[in-house]
Amino acid sequence: MRIFTYIIILLLFTSSHVYAQEQSAPVNLEAKEIVVLLHGLARSNIAMWRLKMRLEDAGYHVEQVGYRSLTQTPAEIVQDISAQIDRCCQSINHKVHFVGHSLGGLLIRAYLENNPMENLGRVVLMGTPNQGTAVADYFRDKWWAQFVGPTALALGTGEDSFPNSLSDPDYPVGVIAGFIDNDLNDELLPGSDDGLVSIDSTRLKGMGDFIVVRSQHTMMRYNEEVASQTIAYLKNGQFNHSGDQ
Repeated sequence: MRIFTYIIILLLFTSSHVYAQEQSAPVNLEAKEIVVLLHGLARSNIAMWRLKMRLEDAGYHVEQVGYRSLTQTPAEIVQDISAQIDRCCQSINHKVHFVGHSLGGLLIRAYLENNPMENLGRVVLMGTPNQGTAVADYFRDKWWAQFVGPTALALGTGEDSFPNSLSDPDYPVGVIAGFIDNDLNDELLPGSDDGLVSIDSTRLKGMGDFIVVRSQHTMMRYNEEVASQTIAYLKNGQFNHSGDQ
């Protein structure tokens, strides 16, 4: 693999905003449905600002859940986000939806597996490596793997990986996969992918709907079509397939 690809992989998995966790408080609203929004690996709540605004414009109250992904194990992160979600959303009567980008989608699945909610609405996973990603398999044994942290290393395709440790969902879930035209990573991710996660890896047994949107993995959170499809699924339980490519 060319050195350029090494650099791209390293930058994509380790670039990060400063982590700033917002302490969620119990929600006291009259009518609005709630969307719990989780960012992906090596990001923070700041990375989801545009999607948060679009969800709010669609009439939802958005609760962002932040976490440190480069220094904690998956189990530690799940414990962290579980406390935040319990605090904001387990004791209210409003419908609660979940939207997660990449790793955030896996964390949503992990939370709901152990914390069933009577007021659960719908779930949207954006670019989530539900079957793991070969990128993590590749850099697991590299000398620089220590810099990406234990959670990044747990996102591989093996049976013992974090994605493959999760149960299939028993709630309404829609999956959005990204796609870009790029042959630089064909050696690592043969077939169609968003630059980091293959389309096939995003698929999930029991998913209610599935759609592919032209977007690079890290940019899905800013993509207008991704936001529109997310809102469509939250409102109607299905994506808008009229413009499928």
